Amino acid sequence: MKNHKTFKIVLGAIFFMFLSLNVSKAQSKDIVDLAVGNENLSTLVAAVKAGGLVETLKGNGPFTVFAPTNEAFAALPAGTLEMLLKPENKDKLVAILTYHVVPGKVMSTDLSNGQKAKTVQGENVMVEISYGNVKISGAKVVAADVKASNGVVHVIDKVILPPSMN
Repeated sequence: MKNHKTFKIVLGAIFFMFLSLNVSKAQSKDIVDLAVGNENLSTLVAAVKAGGLVETLKGNGPFTVFAPTNEAFAALPAGTLEMLLKPENKDKLVAILTYHVVPGKVMSTDLSNGQKAKTVQGENVMVEISYGNVKISGAKVVAADVKASNGVVHVIDKVILPPSMN
């Protein structure tokens, strides 16, 4: 019985040591490098590259990025993503992408229901908190507080559009 309890304690310590190593490794990466390292954000990475925003999001920040998953981009109406990735539509793409970025480092604990946050694009996103779920302008946060060296990423399940584009 005592050996079993000791084994659990050692196993737990190893798990937390592994977890802390991964967290510190993530914190040493900037927002772009975090996204590049996550296969579920590959469409976002392609869009950031097409929009010419890589250097900006590798900058000092801090930034808070609401990062849509590949599934979020796939849920856009047929042809929308392809249209946005064309060079002649770069301004629209940049407007949408910068609507997903808030200046400063905003952790989930900093959010409150009904809060408005001004984006880099210039318009506000709306925060809705209900029964432990957080939504940003209607997009559910599926992973929160992914720390980067220059800010924080919250992964969301939809591409959000600035109100002026709706």
